[in-house]
Amino acid sequence: MALIVQKYGGSSVGSIERIERVAQKAIATREAGHDVVVVVSAMKGETDRLMELARGAAQKQNPPPRELDLLLSTGEQATIALLTMVLQRMGHSARCYTGAQVRILTDNAFTKARILDIDAEPIDEDLKVGRIVVVAGFQGVDENGSITTLGRGGSDTTAVALAAALNADECQIYTDVDGVYTTDPRVVPKARRLERITFEEMLELASLGSKVLQIRAVEFAGKYHVPLRVLSTFEEGPGTLITYEDEDMEEPLISGIAFNRDEAKLSILGVPDKPGIAAHILGPVSNANIEVDMIVQNISNEGLTDFTFTVHKNDYEKAMGILEKTAKELGAREVFGDTKIVKLSLVGVGMRSHAGVASTMFSALANEGINIQMISTSEIKISTVIDDKYLELGVRALHSAFGLDAEEGAQVKVEGETVD
Repeated sequence: MALIVQKYGGSSVGSIERIERVAQKAIATREAGHDVVVVVSAMKGETDRLMELARGAAQKQNPPPRELDLLLSTGEQATIALLTMVLQRMGHSARCYTGAQVRILTDNAFTKARILDIDAEPIDEDLKVGRIVVVAGFQGVDENGSITTLGRGGSDTTAVALAAALNADECQIYTDVDGVYTTDPRVVPKARRLERITFEEMLELASLGSKVLQIRAVEFAGKYHVPLRVLSTFEEGPGTLITYEDEDMEEPLISGIAFNRDEAKLSILGVPDKPGIAAHILGPVSNANIEVDMIVQNISNEGLTDFTFTVHKNDYEKAMGILEKTAKELGAREVFGDTKIVKLSLVGVGMRSHAGVASTMFSALANEGINIQMISTSEIKISTVIDDKYLELGVRALHSAFGLDAEEGAQVKVEGETVD
């Protein structure tokens, strides 16, 4: 007998009929002899509806975070009650819990709280007597008893954290896709579902724009050795297993191609090339709680240099205002920005042992007339910034260049060597 934690997102529980489908999957797992804990999100669209109500009540002001969390948490509470009612109607013993009732203890950073501890004893007791346990995702409680929420996609994190606390054998993330693909199938119809991917690769893909899993959930799973599997609520299939590298298996050169349309680029030209200039430019941006992604500083020319960085598109106007002020302080020659860019990235642990990946990537883009504006690399990732109008062309070109749309076992030529 195994202990399985299953998580179902908003589209999976968007109606009573879909909740009944979720109940049937949980029952099938229980009847196969496994203990089952189900974590659910709010019904599709419910969190947005509650957010609009909060904005209306606040009259164009920011809703108070503590009260906002209290309001938003009711979406998941409705789902757990409905699912438990359905399970009981279908003849199975079930009990539901809010995040506070399980005591998913978090810090008090309302709207983006982090989990500190979980009291798994009530769930353990229910599992011992054969109950299916249903838990509200996305929410917890701080040490003062105030309800907190974990941020968008926080139900994934709830599921992984519960799986870790309960020493579950697997955490299954059910969604509207049947696994992790080499890239977005809507952009490349030949994209393939991966049977397996490492935590490290999945973390990179999630951070680079893949929307399959929340980054914090992948981090949590990797830290606490929780095997993750991405599955479809609506189709049968093995899904994609996210786990650690297996030394006995040959790792693929490239596992996936990610892209992010939410990037904006800012440049400041002609600033003094001296120690501390990067801190002088980026310090005020960071102090404004704006996250900087890619950074490029040109070589010095007559004591001056140019500095370029990217931020989330939503932060562009705010960051530009800060940069213009900094430019006056430094006597910079010019400040300009660009919101019509995308970040396009290759991810694969196979990069560690194969040379020539960057050259193949750059050649594939050049052959399509796509200019690269910025480059960033890590041990298993290469990211580029390109014009947004070339996004789909670039993804398709790279997908083909690295053989990702070929059958498993096909060979890909990379910088003079054949990679199986």
